Amino acid sequence: MQSKAKTPEEYINELPEDRKEVISKLRKTILDNLPDGFQETMGYGMIGYVVPHSIYPDGYHCDPTTPLPFISLASQKNHIGFYHMGIYSDPELLKWFTDEYPKYVSNKLDMGKSCIRFKNMNKIPYELLGELASKMTPEDWVKKYESVIKN
Repeated sequence: MQSKAKTPEEYINELPEDRKEVISKLRKTILDNLPDGFQETMGYGMIGYVVPHSIYPDGYHCDPTTPLPFISLASQKNHIGFYHMGIYSDPELLKWFTDEYPKYVSNKLDMGKSCIRFKNMNKIPYELLGELASKMTPEDWVKKYESVIKN
């Protein structure tokens, strides 16, 4: 079930106690490392970090009224989801991340195309996720997005 929260604070406040701390720490990690220009918002029932229309007026191709999504954070039923659109669209960034992951966590990386799933909340590599969040500026993301979407 998607959250109906209107703000990240509302989202965090409705979580079970054991997840509040984890999502709050992930949120702080993202905010501390995300390059200037991205905007924190709520989208698709998750905390999101987007390229605002003031930087990229075209918005998201699926719904141009929506700002271009970049990172999302969600407490799912069986895991914490960290969604990073850059690793979905940039093979070099994906390779960097998958090469670095074992240096931080001993268990196998559990991920889909853009979703990194953390079933064990005690094994979240916050430092690595912060570095991942820092790797693309809004301008870098727009350029990569347009190169993928327009091809």
